Amino acid sequence: MDDNTGELSGLFAPERVAVVGATESEGSIGRAIVENLRADFAGETIPVNPNYDEVFGLACYPDLGSVPESSEIDLAVVVVPPTIAVEAVRDCGEAGVRNVVVITAGFGETGSEGASRERELTEVAEQYDLDLVGPNSLGVMSTTSGLNATFGPENALPGSISFMSQSGAFITAVLDWATDEGIGFKDVVSLGNKAVLDETDFVRAWDDDPDTNVILGYLEGVEDGGAFIDAAREASGDTPVVMVKSGRTEAGAQAVSSHTGTLAGSEQAYEAGLEQAGVLRVENVQELFDFAQILSGQPLPDSDDVAIVTNAGGPGVMTTDAVGDSRLSLASFSESTVEALSEAMPEEANVYNPIDAIGDADIDRFERALDLALGDENVGCAVVLSAPTAVIDFDDLARVITDLQADHGKPVAAVLMGGERTESAKEILREGGIPNYFDPARAVGSLDALSRYREISGREYESPEAFDVDRERARAVLSRAVERGDNRLGVEAMDLLDAYGISTPEGVIADQPEEAVAAAQNIDGDVVMKIVSPDILHKSDIGGVKVGVTNEDVYDAYEDLVTRARNYQPDAEILGVQVQEMVDLDAGTETIIGMNRDPQFGPLLLFGLGGIFVEILEDTETRVAPVSEREATEMVEGIRSAPLLRGARGREPADRDAIVESLQRLSQLVTDFPAILELDVNPLVAGPDGVQAVDVRLTVDTDELDSSDPNSADRPTEELDS
Repeated sequence: MDDNTGELSGLFAPERVAVVGATESEGSIGRAIVENLRADFAGETIPVNPNYDEVFGLACYPDLGSVPESSEIDLAVVVVPPTIAVEAVRDCGEAGVRNVVVITAGFGETGSEGASRERELTEVAEQYDLDLVGPNSLGVMSTTSGLNATFGPENALPGSISFMSQSGAFITAVLDWATDEGIGFKDVVSLGNKAVLDETDFVRAWDDDPDTNVILGYLEGVEDGGAFIDAAREASGDTPVVMVKSGRTEAGAQAVSSHTGTLAGSEQAYEAGLEQAGVLRVENVQELFDFAQILSGQPLPDSDDVAIVTNAGGPGVMTTDAVGDSRLSLASFSESTVEALSEAMPEEANVYNPIDAIGDADIDRFERALDLALGDENVGCAVVLSAPTAVIDFDDLARVITDLQADHGKPVAAVLMGGERTESAKEILREGGIPNYFDPARAVGSLDALSRYREISGREYESPEAFDVDRERARAVLSRAVERGDNRLGVEAMDLLDAYGISTPEGVIADQPEEAVAAAQNIDGDVVMKIVSPDILHKSDIGGVKVGVTNEDVYDAYEDLVTRARNYQPDAEILGVQVQEMVDLDAGTETIIGMNRDPQFGPLLLFGLGGIFVEILEDTETRVAPVSEREATEMVEGIRSAPLLRGARGREPADRDAIVESLQRLSQLVTDFPAILELDVNPLVAGPDGVQAVDVRLTVDTDELDSSDPNSADRPTEELDS
């Protein structure tokens, strides 16, 4: 047997497998697993069941402790009733079996009793340091050793793709389809309830496995977003990671009391997190395997310039349209290539890209056209498309495509359009690592995936910068929410931003009109005055903001703001009125920086156009914190309104470096303090000379803040890097 060098080699390359709950009972899962192992597994299968002396001619033992040299069992597959499954796993630990797959259902997916049972299972696994898959799992496969420790109907074909799925039923359907398509796998795992091992563990294991060329996943959720990002980033430098993420999870931490909370939900967290992790996210199963086939069989292109070679004008136009919809572009042939094509092709043919060799093209004409196209230095990859004709044999064409791809070393996708007559040709292409598609758009999409992965594999991930900040001052500001018994803070928390080096205008919160007058006299020029109340979120909607107030008018303005607030919401808690230095909004651009804490990925940063337009335009970029300078820059440059910041229509450019730094500082703040659930700085006014955070509001988990270690904020930020 080949040795799997990954971290979980005992799961995928065992030599002795025990089936706890083995039986010959017709229709039982215990029987199906034993039969699957007996059919293909190169190692030893050991039935365990106190009710049998033997199962299918194999010696059967009452418990694992009775198995000779039980500590040398590499893998135990547990398929007993849920009421005794936890004890069966404990027996595995006692017998020295480290790798366990729990097929049994009836755990967290079934309600409170099952959830309690699952917690107990996790505790047992931790006690004995078990690598445990499941519960509620279909099982595991590894074609290297013929291992089929599942109750699926058949084993997978051998290949270099490793595949995990949260749905066991999905695995059986995919394997059945993949067998028909000739798609093979290295390892397959049904994650089940993920009580111990989850998607992150398998990404790490397959990253270490030299026989896995592509990692595929069907996920309904990610257990620990930060750990997954770390693992996938590490893996994706060498091994493509392609995922279907289904379902949408309500962000449990989302109080939806801020713009960020409204705009940045769980789906955005997955989108941002998977992108930051270097995962190729796909929308459906067809894309999952389209991408997997080309990534496992073809080299990466040196450029995104595509050549199209076809014998059919209409499908050639479809292919050209698909290129236009992708990140790829049509290659421009060199003069020498065009001249050579003109000599080789009939007069009616199109010798520019796409090359139309016309309907009577024979195999020699196709071969010459493709050879010249792939030989052009301006071509990075190619699509070869053929409709069936009386003068072309698909098997011959497949051999030509395979040979020329190998000669030139550039990626090729084939589109042999037809039914049964393409079957043997597809097999020839498959042996050469070349995928075939009926739809030209799928071929282009797959080449686009190669291009995207080339960019991912070349990324260099920077560590977030650690700024010199005043964490104790920040903690003191957050503690006001605990002291007040309210989980919301507004402009009274401006000191929080100041403690983390995010620029704020000079200002004071006054709880008496006389105090407001004194504060205004200490500020140069006219002032802005705002009602301060955690119960009034949209101050401008109720006339709770006055701009350009002179010193003489401050007293009356104070009383007017308080009166308006009380008339609007009599039970609102009024903390006072903020008296703030005027910021020249006309000279800057109003932006928003914010955070919403996602239950899987943690702090999700948001940047976009701010002020009153944030929820109207929804022009935002999101990333999972902590972010590096590069990622913060991508956020600023990524919004559709970025030209406004660059100085559109004669405006002075905004200080984009200051925006980027503010995002990084906010990233550090929300990473340092998990108690911050939501935070908005809106607007963050970006002018030519820097930024000013004019307003802030946030939601705090007071229990988290109150119970957290007061020294936890002193951890070096480097420890939090992802």
